[in-house]
Parts: sequence; structure tokens; C-alpha cells
Amino acid sequence: MKKDPFRLTARQVQWLLIVGFLSVGYALYLRYLAIEMSSVALACDAGLPTLLCKTRMLMTSLFKSSVFGIAAVAIAVLNLMRPSIVLVTAALVAAGFGIVLYNVGLSGLAIGLLILGFARPAPATA
Repeated sequence: MKKDPFRLTARQVQWLLIVGFLSVGYALYLRYLAIEMSSVALACDAGLPTLLCKTRMLMTSLFKSSVFGIAAVAIAVLNLMRPSIVLVTAALVAAGFGIVLYNVGLSGLAIGLLILGFARPAPATA
């Protein structure tokens, strides 16, 4: 039984573009308007009970533990073994958050593994 290589359709590429831009955009919003903005940081550290402060606290604890980078690498390795659009999407979201939120090393490795997942031999012609 011949196995077809993993290739994305045009619709899947458009989906990945939308998801990638949205995840990186939200990560940029969190980084520059919630985590690094001093007025928000002071208000949240003083105990302001808003959703933004809770999200800021969650994201800060996640990137301090390198959760985004580790998750991106783990999903990219799974995608390398058994490629699917679901794994590519999840790894792209985790790597996008990781690159913006200070987990650059592991997230960059995950992006490299995602690219390597597309380096499959071309199907043999008869």
C-alpha cells in the first residue's frame, strides 16, 4: 500500500494563515498591553479582579515555565511522526504564543520541525 505525502490544500493554508495571525496578534496584545504596560501591571499587582488581570497572571505563569515552547515542540514532533492539519494548527498556535511570549528557543525549534514535516519525498511516478 502506497502512502501519499502530506500536502496542504489551498483552504488549509488559508486556515493556517488566519489562525497564525490571530494567535500572534493576541499574543502581541497580551505582551504589550497587559504584561509589559506598567499601569496595568501596577493595577493587577494591587489586586484588581478583572479578566485581563487573571489572563495576565495565567500567561505570566505559563511562559515562566516554558509551557508554550514545550507544547509547541511536543506537538511538532507528533506532527513529524504522523502529520495532520490539526497538529499543524495546534503547533502553530503554541509556537506563535511562545515566540511572542519569551519562549523563543523552543518555539523556533518547533517551527523548524513543522517545516521539516513538509520535507517528504515526492511520490514515485509509474
